Amino acid sequence: MKQFIYADNAATTKLDKTAFDAMIPWLTEEYGNASQLYTFARRPKKVLAEARQIIADAINASPEEIFFTSGGTESDNWAIKGAAFSDPLKRVTITSSIEHHAILKACAAIEELGYPVLYIPPDKNGVITSNRLKEIMTDNTHLVSIMLSNNEIGTIEPIQEMSSIVHGKGAIFHTDAVQAVGHIPIDVNNLGVDMLSASAHKFNGPKGIGFLFIRKGTELKPLNDGGAQEQGLRAGTENIAGIVGMATALKKNIEKIEENKRYVESLEQELLQGISSLDYIKNGSGNRIPGCISLSFKNADGEAIMHQMDLQGICISTGSACDSVDIKSTHVIQAIRVPEAYATGTVRITLNKDNTMEEVKKISTTLVQIINRLKTNDSIG
Repeated sequence: MKQFIYADNAATTKLDKTAFDAMIPWLTEEYGNASQLYTFARRPKKVLAEARQIIADAINASPEEIFFTSGGTESDNWAIKGAAFSDPLKRVTITSSIEHHAILKACAAIEELGYPVLYIPPDKNGVITSNRLKEIMTDNTHLVSIMLSNNEIGTIEPIQEMSSIVHGKGAIFHTDAVQAVGHIPIDVNNLGVDMLSASAHKFNGPKGIGFLFIRKGTELKPLNDGGAQEQGLRAGTENIAGIVGMATALKKNIEKIEENKRYVESLEQELLQGISSLDYIKNGSGNRIPGCISLSFKNADGEAIMHQMDLQGICISTGSACDSVDIKSTHVIQAIRVPEAYATGTVRITLNKDNTMEEVKKISTTLVQIINRLKTNDSIG
């Protein structure tokens, strides 16, 4: 039987068994609508409040500041569009050129409606510096949205510094923390953010559920119109089973966050040691999310590497999962100015607590074999 090794955890993670078990009763037995007034709705309503508290505690927020969504994409769209549509002056939104497409396309959408957007380029390590932000911040800035950690190269941004600058100009600050929640300690008060996006399936929860932290007092228009759920700001019947699964998975990850971090860092070190004979650039050096490894191999084809690894039963990606069908360098790799000889040979390997040392050794051995074979074939051709 062919091996199967999953090393694309930034795209999605394995659903935690404890989270799955916690979801089952709310799918099969306690399936009542939490918005109803009869007795059958009481337990769903109670568990909804309990899950909101668990998630709030995980990021040091208040439960009334947690709003459930369908995932990171909706949370990001709500933050960008809801903030813009709440501003009759149509002031400036600032973001970076290396955000997830959920942010970039939401910004493009509000630009078409006459809301100006400015894009900050990163430095070569993928860092959006506070000095760059200071240069373009004015009193006419309404919202700044900078991701906490990059989904392709793992760089952790200086959010605390930037939020202070933003608030000094009277603007509001949002961070896309989809790749960070459940993997590094997060305190929304320490970071100073007004909004924060998260998605359950990035930290071993179910797909199709996430949340948006909205600090009390932040003006935000609803993205969906309809019922009065989520304090009247997010219409739609609550996905109780998904919410319970998300809260269970997040709590479990938070309880072992430092242990998981050390373990994943050891896996990353083993992988890099195993491919030390190859000519490559490791992108996003510096402060990074553990296990998010972007590698650009000289004179190689990232798509060919990915497909060859897949034939060996190993799942990696060519960059962000949303761009895996595009053979061009991603917008992030272009923005950090990876040299052309390396850029097209970029792959992303993302490890987490579910990976083993044996799997990592197999990944590195297979990667070396494939790249050497591809180079030999190219030289023959």
